[in-house]
Amino acid sequence: MYVVFLGAPGAGKGTQAADVAKELQLAHIATGDMFRDAQKKGTALGLKAKEYMEKGQLVPDEITVAMLLERISQPDCTRGVILDGFPRTLAQAEPLDKALTQQHKGIDDVVYIKVADAELMKRLGGRWICRKCQTPYHEVASPPKVKGVCDKCGGELYQRADDVPATIQQRLKVFHTQTAPLIDYYTRTGKLTEVNGEGEMPAIRKRILDAIKKGKSGRK
Repeated sequence: MYVVFLGAPGAGKGTQAADVAKELQLAHIATGDMFRDAQKKGTALGLKAKEYMEKGQLVPDEITVAMLLERISQPDCTRGVILDGFPRTLAQAEPLDKALTQQHKGIDDVVYIKVADAELMKRLGGRWICRKCQTPYHEVASPPKVKGVCDKCGGELYQRADDVPATIQQRLKVFHTQTAPLIDYYTRTGKLTEVNGEGEMPAIRKRILDAIKKGKSGRK
């Protein structure tokens, strides 16, 4: 089973992907982790990706797809995988599908965790980080006992540049621009299920699991 998780920044995609993968006994593949692991192992593709990353450039899609195929060929992916962070665009989805088809494989389900922009702004805009120990906090979900002060080490809390409202708005704009064609693409193939990503985490996870199980049932 090959499942793609889509979601805007702040939608909880990474957390849900990890939890659902554990629940279904699937491998969880986040592209960032995949890049770091390949570089650590010194694989040919990992070293190629490193060259681009060290120059501050995006890793070409063909290298990312090749790394992904290499990764899913490993033993822990026998039951299937949840792809978290790839594809992000239509230009990535099409070559991925082509490469998987050549291996007699294919994406089975695509779960789009949809959250309203206003809620995403609230989630992302409320994040604060400790300068000393890097412990994360949230103004609403997990506030510190004393405003601006870390509970653990007493360090000063600050907001990353990525969590400033103007930056968040730009990140969401980029996401919608890049992902709209991807959502249309997977909708046309009948593989996409939109899941409400607002509410309590366990409830959202149940919706996702139900969507995947329903899709699996429909493939039988």
